[in-house]
Amino acid sequence: MQKTKNLFKWIIIFAILIFSQNSFASPQVPDYIIYKGDTIPIYNLILEKYFQKIEKSDKGSLFGLKFREGATLNCWRGYQAIYLIENDSLFLKNIIDCGERKIDQLASSKRILEIFGHNENNEKVFIDWFSGYFNIPNGDLLRWDGVFHKSFENEILVKVQKGKVCKISEIQNYVDDPKRINRKYGDTISKVIFNELSKLNWKNKNDFDCSEKYLVTIGKNGEVTKVIMPEYRTKEEIKRFWEPKEYKHCIKTVQKGLKDLKFDILKVNRKAIEERYYVDIWIEDDGTLEDWTE
Repeated sequence: MQKTKNLFKWIIIFAILIFSQNSFASPQVPDYIIYKGDTIPIYNLILEKYFQKIEKSDKGSLFGLKFREGATLNCWRGYQAIYLIENDSLFLKNIIDCGERKIDQLASSKRILEIFGHNENNEKVFIDWFSGYFNIPNGDLLRWDGVFHKSFENEILVKVQKGKVCKISEIQNYVDDPKRINRKYGDTISKVIFNELSKLNWKNKNDFDCSEKYLVTIGKNGEVTKVIMPEYRTKEEIKRFWEPKEYKHCIKTVQKGLKDLKFDILKVNRKAIEERYYVDIWIEDDGTLEDWTE
């Protein structure tokens, strides 16, 4: 009965995912920064922080740049920004059309004038509204959210205070330990988790069926810290679909099976972070595992 319920449920979820993936979340093009003479893509939304500050909504249009009219699915903002680090200061140099290769300086200046008034000086605007950090790629891609944000194994971290560059430092976002499991490629982690679970004996005297989708958290220390069934978020949902003993047995079995895994440490801006991975297992009557992870 449990297997039939799971099979029907995942058929429905799979159909929904296919529809939604074709409709939303297209990968977005980056902004750029001119740093030491090089033009480098960056994945920090700095100009948007100005719009948040003045509480301005573009409602699908930004000063003549129309979302759905000339913009593309990979540039939902309808524009790209180009920044500049010069004389220890951060500037907005251009606002261009999506994918514009040869910059129309006149059109860019017009957009900047409409947004910032006469604050433009020598074809750039001092970014005095921004305080915080942003990252410049300086190595291989480490993680990508599938839409916009990307992190890299090595980055240049820039600290800014009201437009003044306070500090520039090189950082590493990955701690590679030969005694731990490689974590550079996120798409392989679910396979590692499944392989570890497949070593267990899933046959039990109570005939509990743990065929289910699990969400596994790898903590800041690189070890598994939490396991849940993401389809059952509340106690009421758990009680509706599971016997308490069966649910606890399945969660504890997965936790126990993964307790010895130790992964390399992953960081963002020098700080260790946790990550979550899905694994979907199907258990045959003889106790063998099938990997249903999408």
